[in-house]
Amino acid sequence: MSARVVPEGNRQRRRPTKQGAVLSERLIIDTALRLVAQHGAEALSVRRLGAALGADPSALYRYFRNTDALLLAIADEVIGRAQEGWEATGDWRTDLRAMGLRIHGSYVAQPQAALLAAHRTTGRTHETRAVEKILGILRDGGFPDPLAVRAYHSFVDQALAFAAQDAAAGAMPPAARDADAEVWGQVYGRLTTETHPHIAATYPLLASDMRDSGYPFALELMLTALATLHPDAAGAPGRSRNDRS
Repeated sequence: MSARVVPEGNRQRRRPTKQGAVLSERLIIDTALRLVAQHGAEALSVRRLGAALGADPSALYRYFRNTDALLLAIADEVIGRAQEGWEATGDWRTDLRAMGLRIHGSYVAQPQAALLAAHRTTGRTHETRAVEKILGILRDGGFPDPLAVRAYHSFVDQALAFAAQDAAAGAMPPAARDADAEVWGQVYGRLTTETHPHIAATYPLLASDMRDSGYPFALELMLTALATLHPDAAGAPGRSRNDRS
């Protein structure tokens, strides 16, 4: 693609594509997500996307100046889907937990797109809305601005890091995933108390826990740590004994 994107208000094309659909930014993003989910990152090309849309590839120039702009739109769409239906309860811990699980779940549900986009900063509508919501949860929850910003940074990085890792596992071919899972039984399950006493002692628990993502527990650890730093917490940094009474 080239830098020939046309402002939305100036896009005149309303003739249906070969599939009978009217070309739009929404249709392009949804089609790109479907192609990436089915065929991986290599599907994100002008030629394949144009073919899937039933449109001349050059028509995409009117919506996205290059493939990176399309990639950012895909990343922003994943963030947007994480926020669909979310409503604040007014309890910062409940709301952060829900937002974190939603972000993680949205990326894991679309692992191929997550591999392409989890590390990107889009600056688009859905991302800016998410940043505003998360900072609002923290500030409305009583965290002072310096702590709210640091908590936001750690919270988002943790969610996206786990999402990228879990998405990478989800994007593996089924045979590779099965082979990885079998390692726990074929290798770790056979280690003895003489050579690996701690693994042997905890193996049933370890094998069971490693089947699932570690993110929910890691999120709880972060929320617990944040609670100890909250200005209303007994022993919080910067509070005197009289302030806590």
